[in-house]
Amino acid sequence: MKLQSAYIYFVNGSTAQSASLDDVKAKFTRYMDMTSKTGEQLGWSYQEAAFPYTIEERPEGKDSWFLLKGKDPSMYKTIVVGVGSKDENGTEKHYIQVSLPESATHGDKSKANEFCRYLARDYKAELHLFNKRVQYFQPRKP
Repeated sequence: MKLQSAYIYFVNGSTAQSASLDDVKAKFTRYMDMTSKTGEQLGWSYQEAAFPYTIEERPEGKDSWFLLKGKDPSMYKTIVVGVGSKDENGTEKHYIQVSLPESATHGDKSKANEFCRYLARDYKAELHLFNKRVQYFQPRKP
């Protein structure tokens, strides 16, 4: 299976140096709460449009990844979200990985980009998008 991946790296200046799977799920729960409150203010179910997924855990991905499973399979199928670390120049660099399987739709890719930006902004992290471009959300010296 060919996956496309985006990475959110924790760097100096980030609000945390690593994140567990539960931390990331908590961020998605907060995102759902924020969008439902926005929907209440607007008078329509904005949360259904903003987060058209259910969070699904699989036994084989325990403590390393979970799935965002689309509620409407014709528009949204699956996004895989995981956490990990790699050794870079003798130091451990933690990251959140957001992956799209081959079966992912254009809607999945758009939502994955949106979720990546949300997580990177919230953690003040460095975002490496699917198209290999980098966005910096951490405070940097002028």
